[in-house]
Amino acid sequence: MSIVTMRANLTETDVRTLIKGPTEDSRAQAAHKICRCIEEASLTPEERLHAEGIIAIMAQDAAVLVRRSLAVALKNSPKLPREIANKLARDVESIALPVIMNSPALTDADLVEIVRNSPPTKQVAVASRETLSTTVTGALASFAVADAVERALANDNAAFDQAGLETALDRFAGVSSVTAAMVHRNELPVGVTEKLVSIVSGELFDHLVNNHELPPQLAIDLAISSRERATLDIVEQAAQQRDLARFVQQLNLNGRLTPSLIMRGMCLGHIAFVEHAMAELAGLSHHRLWLLMHDSGPLGLKAAFDRAGLPPRLFPSFRAAVEVYHGIDREGVAPDRITFRKRMLERTLTLFQSVPKDDLDYLLEKLDAAGVSAERAAAH
Repeated sequence: MSIVTMRANLTETDVRTLIKGPTEDSRAQAAHKICRCIEEASLTPEERLHAEGIIAIMAQDAAVLVRRSLAVALKNSPKLPREIANKLARDVESIALPVIMNSPALTDADLVEIVRNSPPTKQVAVASRETLSTTVTGALASFAVADAVERALANDNAAFDQAGLETALDRFAGVSSVTAAMVHRNELPVGVTEKLVSIVSGELFDHLVNNHELPPQLAIDLAISSRERATLDIVEQAAQQRDLARFVQQLNLNGRLTPSLIMRGMCLGHIAFVEHAMAELAGLSHHRLWLLMHDSGPLGLKAAFDRAGLPPRLFPSFRAAVEVYHGIDREGVAPDRITFRKRMLERTLTLFQSVPKDDLDYLLEKLDAAGVSAERAAAH
């Protein structure tokens, strides 16, 4: 729509009503109609200045209903001037909140100013925006009330850096809703995860250690403790690690990189963990170990197994498990990791004649858990 079309759609009465309408309702209706026309029009720079003058008239109207019509109609519009957007953001809540939550005209600096100098409802409105930069979330973490910080943490499109998360944790460590929102974020820095481990408990603790990367030594310490199988499986935690080589190195230094642990990893389908574990024990690069372990010939896997110093009695089971893995991988029919692991467990359990009873019981428990998870996934 051009400005000519816009003017054709607006009668002289519309503009006169906006400026001198006898009632708030009539001026609000005129304001809404004018805003819609401005939003849909394709404006030249000169025409845009003219439209902004009309918007400024609306923003100065004494009637809340008129200013709210402006705020609601142009809350998502790039045509709302930044100056007017800030003016509306300082207005009463019914006018300010739609603009604060949505307006692209508000810059990070504007949003930080709102967080620092506005009441809680407006802080929550900032936290409710679809996306937030680390600049804004940092301000929320430092100055906003707990409800606003919780709202931002619950939004994975709100970017938090480690400093912002740690500030929020320092201020609201005792507020369970804030720590819960933080635990359930898709990603957390390792340092923040480590702090949360000492704060949360119960289901939150379980979710934290099973869904986020922990510092290698902390993960190992937790796994060694009596909570290992109830809360943290060291093989599962390995899958969370970005630096898997460092993790298995720490396991080795702690005397935890045992043959049965490697077999458990194999059975659960954590092939990357098995590769890195064997590379660590063999003193080979991961690439070199990978070539040996997945060699299609008869000698590569045996050479890798022997170089890693694993017990010869385990080799038949280990080789069979690798063959099962390659077979499932070639089929390409497992739709998700849960299904893949269930099939891997089912096919390999009968092969592990030399696995200690405790580890066999553990794997059977994992098979049961995988079955339940697969059923739940199918139900949804």
